[in-house]
Amino acid sequence: MSLKAFRGAFLDFIDDPFYVSEADSVRYFSDGLLILENGKVKALGTYDSLHQTYADVPVMTYPDRLILPGFIDTHIHFPQTEMIAAYGEQLLEWLSKYTFPIEGKFEDKAYAQEIASFFLDELLKHGTTTALVFAAVYPQSVDAFFEEASRRHLRMIAGKVLMDRNAPAFLTDTPESAYADSKRLIEKWHKHDRLLYAITPRFAVTSSDEQLRLAGKLLAEFPDVYMHTHISENVNEVALVAELFPDSDGYLDVYDRAGLVGTKSVFAHGVQLTNAEFQRLSEARSAIAFCPTSNLFLGSGLFNLKKAKSVDCPVKVGLGTDVGGGTSFSMLQTTSEAYKVTQLRGETLSSFQALFLATLGGARALSLEDTLGNFEPGKEADFIVLNPRATPLMARRNPTAIAPSLPELADQTFATMILGDDRVIHATYIMGELAYENEAYKENAAYK
Repeated sequence: MSLKAFRGAFLDFIDDPFYVSEADSVRYFSDGLLILENGKVKALGTYDSLHQTYADVPVMTYPDRLILPGFIDTHIHFPQTEMIAAYGEQLLEWLSKYTFPIEGKFEDKAYAQEIASFFLDELLKHGTTTALVFAAVYPQSVDAFFEEASRRHLRMIAGKVLMDRNAPAFLTDTPESAYADSKRLIEKWHKHDRLLYAITPRFAVTSSDEQLRLAGKLLAEFPDVYMHTHISENVNEVALVAELFPDSDGYLDVYDRAGLVGTKSVFAHGVQLTNAEFQRLSEARSAIAFCPTSNLFLGSGLFNLKKAKSVDCPVKVGLGTDVGGGTSFSMLQTTSEAYKVTQLRGETLSSFQALFLATLGGARALSLEDTLGNFEPGKEADFIVLNPRATPLMARRNPTAIAPSLPELADQTFATMILGDDRVIHATYIMGELAYENEAYKENAAYK
């Protein structure tokens, strides 16, 4: 038996604060104790209620810190790491001018490995412990990514991009090669260590009917893998899909006819979805990755979060940074921009709702709620240690390090998500093992 203990303030979610009260969805211990056994959660409670039971277990104490489950990024592109913050275009022009040329470099596996290593280190530095990731069209880019993720023992989901038209020749595959390459990669990587595979057509514009049909065939053959693609991001994109698929009844129907709309299907963006498409996603129990920094940066529009989280057609929603259309690896900055999107729509987003989307909500979107997303016993112990007073301004805004009550915690976490970035991340743990520690904080934790 291998037991570990961590003491600090703990925040996680046991239900969805979009549908139930904060009192019934938010779990908070201002002085808590987390017990781990072999990298998984054994117990969480107040320090006073647990410490005598585990008196012989060494305790890592994080005074004046807030501990959360690791952030979950439901849509991001690792080959676009180097082109983040590329100027001046909307989606289709941005793809042609910036994205496709940079992704051509990933034919070189050594280059892909270098970027994958940097990318994963950035995720850990920003407190992201699980992500649903686009690789490039080249199978070796997937191998490189999964090798680096396995080396870090991370829970990651990724897949080879399928793209057989409307892209440069050096980036296209064929329906047959995409099927064969994806099948080989699934057999090699899916459920290897903590890794999972996603069948990944880039979007309808760059896949023929036949390629989408074979992607659906692959999903039917391997029903426990994911399907990850883009949908309805940009007005011009939606119009182009209508031209390319004149027999379809809308953008989502293109995927639906190919058998790609299911419980483990994750659609990025969904800014231009129709009411009927929201209803279909709800019925299919598919998920949407809400990517606010990207939607604002590329001028795509304002996602209708209120519709997605409505009672009449609830859709699973997670947050995505969408690097490099997105402008930050930070899920805190992503929650900040999500708040602003809802404000522009005349709606609201509480800090608890935002942090739910970044943790348990993301786990539900990825059908991983039984595996991670909160501190329930038996779940994998990926978690992060936050400093709500990480900068002089944040210290002014959050004068008390540990909030004594839920209303005060709501105010503190809201300020933290609006003002925070990677400086807030004190430490990131993977399966109970330290995977990243901010150099500025190394004297602030101690075994006692």
